[in-house]
Amino acid sequence: MLDLDLLPGEYAVCRLPAGTSLPASLTAGPDDKSVISVTWGVDEISVICPNDRVPTGAEADTAWRCLRVSDLNLAMHGVLASLVGPLAEARVNIVTFSTYDTDYLLVPAVRLTEAVNTLTSAGHRIAS
Repeated sequence: MLDLDLLPGEYAVCRLPAGTSLPASLTAGPDDKSVISVTWGVDEISVICPNDRVPTGAEADTAWRCLRVSDLNLAMHGVLASLVGPLAEARVNIVTFSTYDTDYLLVPAVRLTEAVNTLTSAGHRIAS
């Protein structure tokens, strides 16, 4: 059983061309309970951020809700599998990303209730 927090607001998954400069709104870091993730790849820069921080000119898929799994350590195993498995069975599409000690799941905002019900049925607890 895992404890998850539902973060406030909606999120976007964004794509910028490689070499693009990030706007200040993304380099300052979040000032609330939100999270921002920036990943530099060879061909693109991927950004996950609150909808109100989507970079100008970015290709963006908006209307995602973010669930945070905290208090993890790198020795733990099966964390994402215990979340992704039930959601896959329910055919809820997701985007995942991680930091050193936190995993995040994005679920479509229109399927949030279904995702929460699926995860709680699998034994997880979700706080908002």
